[in-house]
Amino acid sequence: MTSGNGSLIKLDGVKKVFYTEEVETHALADIHLEIEEGEYLSVAGPSGCGKTTLLSILGLLDTPTEGSYSLAGEAVANLSPSQRAYVRNRQIGFIFQAFNLIGDLTVYENVELPLTYRTMPSSERRERVQQALERVGMVHRMKHYPSQLSGGQQQRVAVARAIGGRPAILLADEPTGNLDSKNGEAVMKLLDELHQEGATICMVTHDPRYAEHARRTVHLFDGQVVKDESGVTAAELKESGFHVETRQ
Repeated sequence: MTSGNGSLIKLDGVKKVFYTEEVETHALADIHLEIEEGEYLSVAGPSGCGKTTLLSILGLLDTPTEGSYSLAGEAVANLSPSQRAYVRNRQIGFIFQAFNLIGDLTVYENVELPLTYRTMPSSERRERVQQALERVGMVHRMKHYPSQLSGGQQQRVAVARAIGGRPAILLADEPTGNLDSKNGEAVMKLLDELHQEGATICMVTHDPRYAEHARRTVHLFDGQVVKDESGVTAAELKESGFHVETRQ
């Protein structure tokens, strides 16, 4: 799917306020953001600055309190719950820090599951699952269960599940957060390859080593965009005096 003219994603004046027992928490404040088709964007900032809230809104898992969001030129504000689910299933691929694989399903079944909600022949589902697992080097584990896999292997399966539906955009929330450095680098290399093949990626990360894989980095602080850097590596950001928090 293409965005037609201009941005694949566009946020205008997006705010998000959580209300709990007379307490207002302003998670996002007046966010203006555009992501072009084929971009690789990293969202950085300290804990509690609104990164995951932003990703949840982008992924239609949450709605803004104020402001507008358009995806591929279409406003999403008035979509019904079923329409939102339809868009998530076909246009958005999710990669989570906690993998979110279903324990009693095999690797193959986990990757196939999102495709079962589409009206496609079983032969096409098999082909898509096979291709996705080949892409992440996990075909040989397709009959295994998540508990039989290492953390790195589980995240590779999670990536396969995300790309099996050939989404317009991949949203990755701390995709290396539960991995050691070797497996983290392997997942980042895979994301680099997907981007080089044309994937649009928006990734939340604490780690400047991984943030520098992106071609553009948006920095959040207290729910606001405080810096938008294009084509700047983490090392260059550090030299400029901007601090990027690292995961302990």
